[in-house]
Amino acid sequence: MRNRADMIVGLQWGDEGKGKIVDHMAQKADVVCRYAGGHNAGHTIVVDGTKYALHLLPSGVLNPNAINIIGNGVVLSPENLINKELKQFKDLKGRLFISDKAHLLFPYHAEIDQAKERLRKKAIGTTGKGIGPAYADKIIRAGYRVGELNDTETLAAKIIDYFTDNETLFSTMEIDIPKYDVLKQLLDWYRDELGDYITDTTHLLWEYLDSGKRVLLEGAQGTMLDIDHGTYPYVTSSNTISAGACSGLGINPKDIGKVIGIAKAYTTRVGNGPFPTEDFGSDGVRMADAGKEVGTTTGRKRRCGWFDAVAVKYASRLNGCDEIALMKLDVLDGFEEVKVCVAYELNGEKIDYVPYDLERVKPIYETFKGWDSVKGVREFNDLPSNAKAYIKALEEMIRTKITIVSTSPDRNDTIVIK
Repeated sequence: MRNRADMIVGLQWGDEGKGKIVDHMAQKADVVCRYAGGHNAGHTIVVDGTKYALHLLPSGVLNPNAINIIGNGVVLSPENLINKELKQFKDLKGRLFISDKAHLLFPYHAEIDQAKERLRKKAIGTTGKGIGPAYADKIIRAGYRVGELNDTETLAAKIIDYFTDNETLFSTMEIDIPKYDVLKQLLDWYRDELGDYITDTTHLLWEYLDSGKRVLLEGAQGTMLDIDHGTYPYVTSSNTISAGACSGLGINPKDIGKVIGIAKAYTTRVGNGPFPTEDFGSDGVRMADAGKEVGTTTGRKRRCGWFDAVAVKYASRLNGCDEIALMKLDVLDGFEEVKVCVAYELNGEKIDYVPYDLERVKPIYETFKGWDSVKGVREFNDLPSNAKAYIKALEEMIRTKITIVSTSPDRNDTIVIK
């Protein structure tokens, strides 16, 4: 019997804790798929005190019975995958499949990314991993796909031609043209290490769905970083929203079942760009310390602030969320009061939607009483009354049911509200 795929999607500026929920749901999944982004995204998952940092690998790798798919919408850095991620696991052959249509991200993409960021008058705050340049090459039809590793001689010649055609650009950025022999050797290494994983994942995924497999789709980053619907230009280079899964995996909208949005009980952002609820005082510092708010991929400190119900309501509608998982509630432990942005002020008027230019809005807050501690609580009824009231208020504001609440980084400290 044909199944539909459930989906996890971030509702803020990334770093919402998607990895823990994907890991939680992946324990019952047969297949877990990643559909967009690159190794600029990072999931930190803690299992029995052991921390795993995943960037390209779907979180299903921690379920020994799950198949993992990296879809065509991903830009794949072979070096990062080989040197950092695959080494965390003994053997993923037969459990990991990489789309032959995914685009390759080479070291020169990172060099271009970093050079352009240096030359900008106002930096975007990219990770410098080469994601933007790799997607740019894809769009202007100058990219190279994973399947081309099957013929490294031809691929090496194409890349040399690409450098020759853009010699002025690379010279300006002080990026050297690679030597053919060195490049060919590198591509051979990619092929030898990854060849067993490369296949037509679209056809494979169709087969899994048609045979009734339980499929989980895993988003990267967050809705407010979507290239079309986020805070442009301070965004990523792919469609992070639920609709991006269709093009990023080769499935149609009817193949998608339940959509679960992920949001922190507060808000964070890495890099530059508008952040209406950012707290520049001691409360923001306290959230950062308690939440260990440092980027999994970049090591950069995250900016912290209060929950933005306007933005999350927007993101929930945009993604078609059926329910929401609220993460890191324990980070707000001990605050006498917690605030929630319930509306914005724009040009002297009160609005309840996300405008084109988020930099010009001022947050309008509602204040709630704090609580002592929720850390490690696993039943909703065992939460402090003020914490329960906070969750219920958020539900009403964002117009979506909160069905999962995380009370610590550990896999098992997760409340499922029936």
